[in-house]
Amino acid sequence: MLIVGAGPTGLALAVDLARHGVAALVVERAGSLFPGSRGKGLQPRTLEVLDDLGVYEAVHAAGAPYPVGMIWQNGTRAGEHRMFDEAGPSEGAPYAGPWMVPQWRTQEILAARLAELGGGITFGRELTGIEQDADGVTARFATGAPVRARYAVAADGGRSAVRRALGIGMTGETVDPSPMLVADVRITGLDRDHWHVFPPADGAGFLAICPLTGTADFQLVAQFEEGAEPDLSLDGIRKVVAARSHLAPEDVTEVRWASDFRPRAAMADRFRVGRVFLAGDSAHVHSPAGGQGLNTSVQDAYNLGWKLAAVLRGAAHASLLDSYEEERLPVAADMLGLSTRIHRGEARRGEATRQLGIGYRGSALAVETRTGLPEEALQAGDRAPDGTRGGVRLFDEFRGTHWTLLTVGTPSAGQGTEAALLPLPAVRTVRIPSYEAYGDGVFLIRPDGHIGWAGTTAEGLDAYAAALAGPAVSG
Repeated sequence: MLIVGAGPTGLALAVDLARHGVAALVVERAGSLFPGSRGKGLQPRTLEVLDDLGVYEAVHAAGAPYPVGMIWQNGTRAGEHRMFDEAGPSEGAPYAGPWMVPQWRTQEILAARLAELGGGITFGRELTGIEQDADGVTARFATGAPVRARYAVAADGGRSAVRRALGIGMTGETVDPSPMLVADVRITGLDRDHWHVFPPADGAGFLAICPLTGTADFQLVAQFEEGAEPDLSLDGIRKVVAARSHLAPEDVTEVRWASDFRPRAAMADRFRVGRVFLAGDSAHVHSPAGGQGLNTSVQDAYNLGWKLAAVLRGAAHASLLDSYEEERLPVAADMLGLSTRIHRGEARRGEATRQLGIGYRGSALAVETRTGLPEEALQAGDRAPDGTRGGVRLFDEFRGTHWTLLTVGTPSAGQGTEAALLPLPAVRTVRIPSYEAYGDGVFLIRPDGHIGWAGTTAEGLDAYAAALAGPAVSG
């Protein structure tokens, strides 16, 4: 496997593959990991993914809940503002709200986990071309020898060199023509208990300064008029802060990283060409509003990782990979729309932003054999909820690279069921008493925590397992 790009997407994919026993070469154009905070919010569903990948404790220790917003007017605190609709944890969803961790720290944690699993990153490898044939992919670089791999994944960002080399179009729109400045800075004169917001005044754009937990830094975000070119230097950022807040220029003591961008929403026309897949920003570019970009990207990797591993290890037919674009492209489109609506003030940062409701009903991999279910009932394709019954915690049972055969409220899945599942690479069998979140029945949980097959009994489960391992899989 070749993974181009060592951002959160590429690293999450490499970690997932490594724990499945699949080696991946991760190449990165830059000389080191990305240094900025940029995508700093991890949504509850992403926290579940990171839990499964073995890094939740490190992520939790490195971050904190988002601070309450503090609105400033003329140098005076004018009141607090909640950036996100609040939600508490539940039995089925143990992680309640977004967790703030600077992107650079998330990447460090994933890179450390990858090293723990025997993998690594090759820096300073700029891709210049990619070709493929019936047996594999050949990638060429500005320096060094070409790389030959069975499959490749483009995780190299919104300006993806892989996407351009493949000739895949990117369709989208400008969400806001006003340039945005994002910087990690050191500032004195502000407390670290609030996300400080300075509304527009005297024709200037807004300014927001958020403390980054676990560091001495603040993330600064400033909006400019259309056509402006933000000054990323220390003096330029000092002028912006002094003009838009009660702070003095010298209160900004250091700029550690800075970038400017124009918020846009765009999606690749395809997420796959032959043996090459697009994931993360190479496939979809979001407005930062609502914190959906990094999270959607990590979940691309999580969806793709187990499928690639199964095919590369000979445990599934190659047509299983067709389901990646089928499942993730509609999700990316929905999340792009949500980010854009939040940016324009047309939607709140509420339940949808937590991404716990994302599912794959209707996918070729989602087989629901029960009939007459109400729309709100848990069905094949949905995320499988957590919960504890009979001393068994479901997320503990799901965690890992295996499938899980979950029987709820019935004595067993039926005679011969385990033999029927032999085509699958690894299956853990779990039985629990009746649990209202599921209802009574038999559920086959995929390695990525979604329900692949559901039924009142196990009748038909053998055909599902056989299709995964054979040419009948389609997408």
